[in-house]
Amino acid sequence: MRTTEEAEGFDGEASNTSMISGASSPYQPTTEPVHPRSVLGGIRCDVDYIRSYLGILKLVEVVLSLISFICIETIMMCSPCGGVYFFEFVSCSAFVVTGVLLLIFSLNLHTKVPHVNWSLTDLVNTAASTFFFFLSSLVLACINHNTGAEIAAVIFGFLVTGVYGLNTFLAVRRWRRGSGSQGVAQTSEYMRARTASRGEMEARPELA
Repeated sequence: MRTTEEAEGFDGEASNTSMISGASSPYQPTTEPVHPRSVLGGIRCDVDYIRSYLGILKLVEVVLSLISFICIETIMMCSPCGGVYFFEFVSCSAFVVTGVLLLIFSLNLHTKVPHVNWSLTDLVNTAASTFFFFLSSLVLACINHNTGAEIAAVIFGFLVTGVYGLNTFLAVRRWRRGSGSQGVAQTSEYMRARTASRGEMEARPELA
């Protein structure tokens, strides 16, 4: 009986000692709150791009393309309808593609896909939109019934053509500047690697 009581007393003292040492230990277990990961956590609105001349031009293009599409959609009767359908297709396509590019650049989504040449993509879109908007507006101006909707569509078509033309000019400059800086970077990297290899050869003549 005494042995059992002594064992129980020893166990109680050991548990009390462990509790005291655990309370005074500097390495206390901590529980950090787990924050749920958000899929859209890396997406942010680039206000600087929206305020830049390229962002403003993109926004104006989207608005004018939408207005042109609405104007052409209000035409109830047409004969022939080839010019109307062509203008409708161009205005709708330009609105969708330019709107998507504006969304991609404004939310910095293009940084998630770095292997795509976004400057060249923007240049192709603006150049194609300039050409097709000018062509469709010219065709609609020659083949129309002098209705208010057709005249308004032609006016907005030529306006958005001018905006796309200006954007094309600026996109060409940005694309050339980006291509030039990329070429300079590649050349400097090549020269740096060549200089390092030459220095290694001079340091170790047995490799020659």
